[in-house]
Amino acid sequence: MSKQINVALIGNPNTGKTSVFNALTGLNQKVGNYPGITVEKKQGVCKLPRGVKAHIIDLPGTYSLNASSLDESVVIELLLNKNDKDYPDVAVVVTDVENLKRNLLLYTQIKDLKIPTILVINMSDRMSYKGISLDIDYLETQLDTKIALISTRKGKGIEDLKSLIINYKTLSIESCIDIRNIDTNYFEGLEHVFPNQSLYKLWLVITQDVNFGKIDKNTINDATNFKTKSESDLKRLQQKETIKRYQFINNVLKKGQTIDLKSAKDIRIQLDRILTHKVWGYLIFLGILLLIFQAIYSWAETPMDFIDASFASLSEWLSTKLPDGVFTNLITEGIIPGLGGIVIFIPQIAFLFLFISILEESGYMSRVVFLMDKIMRRFGLSGKSVVPLISGTACAIPAIMATRNIESWKERLITILVTPFTTCAARLPVYLIIIALIIPEGTLLGIGYKPLTLLIMYLIGFAAAVGSAYLLNKIMKIRSKSYFVVEMPTYKLPLFKNVFITVVEKTKAFVFDAGKIILAISIVLWFLASYGPGDDFNNAEAIVTEQYASVNLTQDELDEKIASHKLEHSFIGITGKAIEPIIQPLGYDWKIGIGIVSSFAAREVFVGTLATIYSVGTDDEDTIKNRMAKETNPFIGGPLYNLASGISLLLFYAFAMQCMSTLAIVKRETNSWKWPILQLVTMSSIAYLIALIAYQVLK
Repeated sequence: MSKQINVALIGNPNTGKTSVFNALTGLNQKVGNYPGITVEKKQGVCKLPRGVKAHIIDLPGTYSLNASSLDESVVIELLLNKNDKDYPDVAVVVTDVENLKRNLLLYTQIKDLKIPTILVINMSDRMSYKGISLDIDYLETQLDTKIALISTRKGKGIEDLKSLIINYKTLSIESCIDIRNIDTNYFEGLEHVFPNQSLYKLWLVITQDVNFGKIDKNTINDATNFKTKSESDLKRLQQKETIKRYQFINNVLKKGQTIDLKSAKDIRIQLDRILTHKVWGYLIFLGILLLIFQAIYSWAETPMDFIDASFASLSEWLSTKLPDGVFTNLITEGIIPGLGGIVIFIPQIAFLFLFISILEESGYMSRVVFLMDKIMRRFGLSGKSVVPLISGTACAIPAIMATRNIESWKERLITILVTPFTTCAARLPVYLIIIALIIPEGTLLGIGYKPLTLLIMYLIGFAAAVGSAYLLNKIMKIRSKSYFVVEMPTYKLPLFKNVFITVVEKTKAFVFDAGKIILAISIVLWFLASYGPGDDFNNAEAIVTEQYASVNLTQDELDEKIASHKLEHSFIGITGKAIEPIIQPLGYDWKIGIGIVSSFAAREVFVGTLATIYSVGTDDEDTIKNRMAKETNPFIGGPLYNLASGISLLLFYAFAMQCMSTLAIVKRETNSWKWPILQLVTMSSIAYLIALIAYQVLK
């Protein structure tokens, strides 16, 4: 037996596929993109008995092998391509015990591909609650497979599933239905032309508009030309195939499944009436957001203060323990403050992902999508656009990827263009540090001013997204029409393991992705801030000493003046002074300007950049927040970070397109540089204009 088994995890959306994946792999997971496209894939390793490892690949959710979107076509391409390194030795089809009839359609299709297939019936703990009973032996016989009845919530059946996976070679690969009965002449003709190929595989190659470039080139590369029937005739055959499969499924479930509706207890209808109500639904959602932001501030304050103080102490301790020199300065003034500028926000970002994960796991997020569809339609967006806009609160990149299930090109393009307005986790560090500096303590109706301000920033981002969508819908002369269908999953208590894995993986990805950028930028910034051209930098000590000879300064005050003079005449100071006239009307000095320019790599770099700049050349190893609070405005005096400049900065980051990775994804999704360049220019111009107006009014 091979020491590694390739396992494809397949299923409809909302069947608990992610829970099964997490139960099998735990934290042994990694996330990437399918080659050539930006549909996310999750992979993991599962240890099986006898030292065997299973490579688990979690395929995008799909209702059938009749693909209607790009993520669904990914499933078909893998299952038809034996040359793919991830081609499964065994397929595990995950179904939901409450929607078994619908889920089994996909199972029968995969079984017909001659792939060993295991049927997983998930959420078995709800059977008694819903009045459902199953005859597993009968179902296994009729479906010609082995069934794992599991409950990821109760942790039952996972070991049985592992046992079935390791013994996959004993599974039958016989088809569930004979596809030739749909149209005998057509399929027998197809079989005659390609005698050595799977008939159902050929049928999928002919009917699906997906990429089959590497699939058995020598034998079936011209199967797509076997369209002796018109497009409408092929569609009718697909419909007949679906009917035939459901006839088979209905016959199996007549004896294999019993549902006693009298014993079924369900409060879902009553909850849906409240949570999707045209008034109460929005108020409840707004209330939940307020609670989330209040909790983010209240719960995260202590660990954030601890992390901030720890990094300051670490820099101070290392500066006393390490020998004086360039390397020590790089570590204590560049790397540690830069990394501290992102690590400090781990608690708040983790809490944000925690709450989003709980809302998704509980089934509430689908209700939000349904609720917001009514608003989206008025602004020229599809209800499906809500998914990218909401997921954009984590990161715009996967949110833009999520637009691939929007059939209308116009609605998809508009969604791609406006999604970056949504407040993402990368903006959070900027918002949090600025709000902490300019918004006073206090409450309004029991809600703190700071969490209330953060909520307003999120609402501004969402309003900018839908407002821009409205304008684009009026401007773009693209005719299209689409329909919105969303499945309402049952309400359930979130699984702690799923929530924990989601929070750990997403927080880790955020910190490490940002950390790599910040580490590189911190080193470059430290170098540019520690060295400079000409006598003004090299003779800084003599120049400052002579300048303040008549002033009675302490040694510490003199050292601070020298450090400030060197910083202004360093490479980074010269660069910052060059752009200062452009940003001065917004209330920013050259140091903030450097932070804005460097954060084009990623928004969260802003805080790390300022932490590095404020640390260079000073022995005061204070916290990031205190360093920023001490900065004075070089033009008018007083604190640099006051209400006017702070609000201006918040609004600039609310509207600016400062994420190179997002621009790259937009280019890839639209297959043109036209749209990302338009995004960059338009969003940056709007950000500058609004920040300018805000500062000039408030100053």
